[in-house]
Amino acid sequence: MNKTCHVLLLGASLLALALPPAGAAEAAGDPAPAAAYSLLETEVWDMAAAHGETYRIYISRPPGEAPAGGYPVLYVLDGNALFAGFAETRRIQSVQSAAGLDKMIIVGVGYPGDRPYDPRRMGDFTAPIASPALKAVYKDYPAGNRDRFLSFLLDRVRPEIARRYAVHPVRQTLYGHSLGGLFALHVLYSHPGAFHTIIAASSSIWWDDQAILSEEAAFKSRLEKEPAIGRGTRLLIVAGEQEETQVTVNDSAALARRLEALSAYGLRSQYRLLDDETHLTVPSRSVTLSLRAALQWP
Repeated sequence: MNKTCHVLLLGASLLALALPPAGAAEAAGDPAPAAAYSLLETEVWDMAAAHGETYRIYISRPPGEAPAGGYPVLYVLDGNALFAGFAETRRIQSVQSAAGLDKMIIVGVGYPGDRPYDPRRMGDFTAPIASPALKAVYKDYPAGNRDRFLSFLLDRVRPEIARRYAVHPVRQTLYGHSLGGLFALHVLYSHPGAFHTIIAASSSIWWDDQAILSEEAAFKSRLEKEPAIGRGTRLLIVAGEQEETQVTVNDSAALARRLEALSAYGLRSQYRLLDDETHLTVPSRSVTLSLRAALQWP
């Protein structure tokens, strides 16, 4: 055996003597308590709305100076469930900073508590229910508060974000999934131009006997008379190939076909069907699509 091997063996023997026997740490007592994990480059606070409800606001923001004109902002509904995925995807893009996908602020809008989907979301994302059958099914759940939630979003949350951070006043995107996607469409139809980009993922267009279609028709009629209200607005429609109800896929595809004609009035719309994705996996798969959509400019 050569001298090098003797040295390596001696070092290994000394290390073995220095280390306690396997299981000794456990035998000496309980292991040290584990600390909770916090997402880097994030902040969180609670905010009360004028109507008395409290919401939890999650922020993911890059370090350093904001770009000229301010950061683009991506607002993500159902923040309890979806914020972390968007936040970490944004943060790790700094490894390839030339792509620029980390250069934005993510705002998750959610609720106090640990549940991924709070029951209040149904009330916040929907109009009063007209269908007797649907009323019977959801009689124990709140519904019909979407306009007061929209007022909170536009009149309380956005000004607070602008007060705290250097943000671009126009490069603002709204992402909603499921009933949140339905709400996102309502925002487009009722407040065109409020957001530069709307992302409607797995939208519950079927809700309340497709009541949203009357809003779509009114929006189309208004746009034809006032093209300026839609000019420059982008809409990204997303659905999963394996949605639990095929109607979600069919409704999303049909919506995309109907809105193609509105490109003549300045509305830019795009439809993406995500292969192999289900209703609950669409958000994870659509994160990168959404970051790219939020950065598109002009």
